[in-house]
Amino acid sequence: MLGLCLALGGALVALNTSQAELHWTHSVQKTAWHEIWRATPDGLLLTRAAVQGSGAGMEPGEDAVLKDGFWVWSPKRAPIAELPLTRSDYTGADWSICVGGACQPLGRFFPDAPSDATITLKTCGG
Repeated sequence: MLGLCLALGGALVALNTSQAELHWTHSVQKTAWHEIWRATPDGLLLTRAAVQGSGAGMEPGEDAVLKDGFWVWSPKRAPIAELPLTRSDYTGADWSICVGGACQPLGRFFPDAPSDATITLKTCGG
């Protein structure tokens, strides 16, 4: 099965799913951002994005609709090979990855990683 994995250095953690949602806080605007990523044979596909506000590179897509306090839209982008997730002490919270409605901070997958480590989301298996 084609799925999603997190990688840091030589370590790889399989998420046992083909779709996951990322949550984080923008380091400048301090507002929430959510994205849904799916594993495809061509790479990672961003299927939905949601942001609480705009500014500092956080502009909602042209087809965005306001839903429950978030601007939500379906980006029209080609799949990418991998997504680097650089952790930062400036956001006040780690990236979270949600699978089946259960969210966990990235640090839980790599507890010995420095607070500024870059953890990579990518496809695996298949």
